[in-house]
Amino acid sequence: MTHLRSKRLPGPEPGSRPGLGKALVTVAALVASLGLGAFTPAEAAPEGASGSPRWTEKAHGFASLAGGTKGGAGGKVVTVKTQADLERYAAAEEPYVIRVAGTIKAEPFGANVVVASNKTIVGVGTAGELVQGELHLKPGTHNVIIRNLTIRDSYVEGNWDCKDTDFDGIQMDTVHHVWVDHNRFSRICDGQLDVRKDSEYVTVSYNRFENNNKTFGIGWTENAKTQITIDHNWFSGTKQRSPSADNCAYAHLYNNYLTAQADPGDPVWTYGNWSRGQTKMVVENSYYRDVQHPYQADATAELVQRGSILKNTSGRHDAWGAAFEPRDFYDYRLHPAAAVPALVKKFAGPQPRIGR
Repeated sequence: MTHLRSKRLPGPEPGSRPGLGKALVTVAALVASLGLGAFTPAEAAPEGASGSPRWTEKAHGFASLAGGTKGGAGGKVVTVKTQADLERYAAAEEPYVIRVAGTIKAEPFGANVVVASNKTIVGVGTAGELVQGELHLKPGTHNVIIRNLTIRDSYVEGNWDCKDTDFDGIQMDTVHHVWVDHNRFSRICDGQLDVRKDSEYVTVSYNRFENNNKTFGIGWTENAKTQITIDHNWFSGTKQRSPSADNCAYAHLYNNYLTAQADPGDPVWTYGNWSRGQTKMVVENSYYRDVQHPYQADATAELVQRGSILKNTSGRHDAWGAAFEPRDFYDYRLHPAAAVPALVKKFAGPQPRIGR
């Protein structure tokens, strides 16, 4: 494992829980300073030109290690409005920054759009959508950024359990260096985001996961190999796998917001975070409201929780083992748990300025 470190950003120490007033000040300061996601000062490259547009700024967390995740930076910038063009550029051998302008309805229902290495796929403002289709990363794919998209409506009405379909929003198998950021996932059958089969160096940040059963699964492997950072995501109206992490070497979850679970009457399979198999999981400064089994761990797994806020939660609140220390791998800014609902509601999901 390659350990890369950068200058530590100032911020609250893990486990700190300032009052609501201070939390609101923190959010206000973030709104003013981020403008929307702490863009780099570089200007966006013109259509068809080479260069690194500002919406492909540097990934953080595990996706930043071992060379980092740059997506299609340095390749041509293209704008797509049709399934044919999206499929053409996403599967190409050369790097591309692919701007999705408007709604693309995939045919046939549940169709896969294959995404090859060295790609950035980014929605233009809040308009970029993939409807009833899947972004699919095959084994060996690497260096991919997927940002600012809405991926929705591959759900088959009445098929809540989705056992006979595999219509994911994004599915990746045995890949490395992937950043999934500022997307919205809604009504997918089956998983909204599946990170599978020994995928490595993955960061999932500032996404909205909503209205789904099997939401975000990690694993499908006997090997404890995956390293994944999951931060500032909003899980609303999701039943299970928010996320479920099976046999992850390192799973770092911080500043996530979980609320309004679907089907809370199910005593077992309605839950929030699950550390499974041999996973080592760290949960920090997240916010759980009206959640059954907010965080739980297998006897063989480890889970460290610190600094989170729980409101009207029930069931399992497991924490055992030492897991790992995320700052041994990378630096990050940890926001106070009290600020998380407002912060995540403001910034999770597609944003008007990204991709323009």
